Amino acid sequence: MNETRHAADRHDLIEVFGARENNLKNVSVEIPKRRLTVFTGVSGSGKSSLVFGTIAAESQRLINETYTAFVQSFMPSLGRPEVDGLTGLTTAIIVDQERMGANARSTVGTATDANAMLRILYSRLAEPNLGPSFRYGFNSPEGMCPRCEGLGEVNDIDIDELVDRSLSLEQGAIRVPGYTPDGWYVRIYTESGFVNGTKKISDFTAQELDDFLYRPAAKVTIANTNMTYEGLVPKVQRSMLSKDRDSMQPHIRAFVDRAVTFTTCPDCGGTRLNPKVRGSTIDGRSIADCTGMQISDLAMFVRGIGEASVAPIVDTLSQTLESFVEIGLGYLSLDRRSSTLSGGEAQRVKMVRHLGSSLTDVTYVFDEPTVGLHPHDIQRMNGLLLRLRDKGNTVLVVEHKPETIGIADYVVDLGPGAGAGGGEICFTGTVEGLRASLTLTGRHLGDRTRLREATRPVGPVLEIRGATRHNLQNVDVDVPLGILTVVTGVAGSGKSSLIHGSIPRGANVVSVDQTPIRGSRRSNPATYTGLLEPIRTAFAKVNKVKPALFSANSTGACPNCNGAGVIYTDLAMMAGVATVCEECGGARFQAQVLEYRLGGRNIAEVLAMSVGEAEAFFAAAGAGAAVGAGAADAAQAGAGAAAKAAHAILERMRDVGLGYLSLGQPLTTLSGGERQRLKLAIHMAEKGGIYVLDEPTSGLHLADVEQLLALLDRLVESGKSVIVIEHHQAVMAHADWIIDIGPGAGHDGGRVVFEGTPADLVAARSTLTGIHLAEYVGAS
Repeated sequence: MNETRHAADRHDLIEVFGARENNLKNVSVEIPKRRLTVFTGVSGSGKSSLVFGTIAAESQRLINETYTAFVQSFMPSLGRPEVDGLTGLTTAIIVDQERMGANARSTVGTATDANAMLRILYSRLAEPNLGPSFRYGFNSPEGMCPRCEGLGEVNDIDIDELVDRSLSLEQGAIRVPGYTPDGWYVRIYTESGFVNGTKKISDFTAQELDDFLYRPAAKVTIANTNMTYEGLVPKVQRSMLSKDRDSMQPHIRAFVDRAVTFTTCPDCGGTRLNPKVRGSTIDGRSIADCTGMQISDLAMFVRGIGEASVAPIVDTLSQTLESFVEIGLGYLSLDRRSSTLSGGEAQRVKMVRHLGSSLTDVTYVFDEPTVGLHPHDIQRMNGLLLRLRDKGNTVLVVEHKPETIGIADYVVDLGPGAGAGGGEICFTGTVEGLRASLTLTGRHLGDRTRLREATRPVGPVLEIRGATRHNLQNVDVDVPLGILTVVTGVAGSGKSSLIHGSIPRGANVVSVDQTPIRGSRRSNPATYTGLLEPIRTAFAKVNKVKPALFSANSTGACPNCNGAGVIYTDLAMMAGVATVCEECGGARFQAQVLEYRLGGRNIAEVLAMSVGEAEAFFAAAGAGAAVGAGAADAAQAGAGAAAKAAHAILERMRDVGLGYLSLGQPLTTLSGGERQRLKLAIHMAEKGGIYVLDEPTSGLHLADVEQLLALLDRLVESGKSVIVIEHHQAVMAHADWIIDIGPGAGHDGGRVVFEGTPADLVAARSTLTGIHLAEYVGAS
């Protein structure tokens, strides 16, 4: 019997028409639904612009529009992407590498609902029983430790860092950021009547000092305004110390680091819970014991609970915990702070939320899910991506690793280059078709870096003795200096703990880790790297005006948009919108500023250049071709010197593979790998003798890895010691020396399982790394 296909079953494609977001050049493409599609291409080719900036963004915008205007007013405003049309969209769930909330109360357990299920389990079975599940939570008054209020740590404030006792309040005695003598923060004290603003703090009576530092909140009237007076210590604790350190602005974080020491709460031992909760147990274990266990161990404990009345909750909790193990995060504990997770770990924790979901026919969007994963762990990640697809979901993955590209049902390759040289579809089809194509990705998909034929000899070493940080098991190891050393091992084996925890951060050590770059939408590569300073100087010298004119955050800013280039309009109950500033046309500068030229270009045109274009431009300017070679004028000479300084910074940015970035591109649009390489470009100017790099291949296309290896070689050949924490087999094969940590993760790791040359590691095949590296280099 022939059945005609139902009309509802014909919607099996996501169709994109005329996408122009960022560098996309009027891109149109069809993407199969309920399949795994991988988007490839060099960094900056337009992958994220298509997947995140167009498809996912429009899906989320359309969903937001289904809410009432009142609800929308509390949601972020999402502008419509630059695209002619999109059809076949489904609900998009973005699983990205953004760090998880920097709330001090957020843990792995609270972020995944594992804690909630554990609390229900304890409310049913624990003895002595405390009743409702909220009584077992450290975020509820009934469950939290009263001493630390559920934070697990207490702080001790150094009063002399808060206050200069030799000064009066009106002279600026308060040293807390933001407390200026003429500001409201200080006026509350000087005009409250409790303390004397002209009297030195050292001359305060005992009562005055107590009122100033510790007085409880009280209503006062200042300048006919009702205000709340509060002692300085509780005020600082409430306004600054209740926030997670990682979420603070740099100057406030520096102040807190000076003024405050954080120690584990002596009452609860860091468990965050009160004595009653800690005394309520199942099989002799409290809920604090459970959240402090390695998740792989906790999964076994929970599976052992055979009480029939709680079988459904045990089953659901077990599935969640086993998902952690399967995804390579079994070494974490539920009480681990969310803010301490790396980008890759955070992405995989978010993935755990979705694995047990009953939702189907949704679009999951992943941003390099293999970041931070050993080849052994990538195989498991691939299995999870396929599981999500097989539940009837559309899975879109932005990825560079050939192991994950290889499992795709469909591939969309963007390029051919980066930035202005990208933004086009170079190939669509199967993985086999990609291999046969002549695209940059297709040509490099089978790339294999050969083992270094002649490794550099090991000379002086950095001795690490008795390392016990986190899961390290009293590790003794010699890290060779003067060569390229790669530290590897499965995720969670203890690599970062060993290197970052044991190598002192001193004047001779340059450490480029995975901590995120902080910056507003006004920040860009030029401001972040310090490049804007010599550019402004060059413009100012040659035009004989002030440098501040050439900053969009200073004198030269367009008055209409305050140098933002766009006008942000709050539409009250409706979503706000951002429109290009009509006065400056998005250039961000006043019209008269744009009349000043350097080498025939104005400041807006220079900031619109890519790093590669700017490098050539300032090379010419530095040689005098653009600013008057041989001119006796000191201003011309100064402009030439500034141009050379700019060129040196641009050269370092190109060296780390960022030649395609636009100088004025907002930092918020950069990927995690791009941000790390931007940090590396800055640190390369430092005079350190030891460079410690944490996964520098993050976000790198196969074709760019060769350039990174050449950069590492140049650093070594210039006399530096380079230590790289890395999983990429190309970097392992290129190393002079490998230190392999393992054999597993968490308490199953933390030991040195191999140290020697890559060739010896491949020959021995005694570790997971050795097995995978042998397969990678095709060793027989």
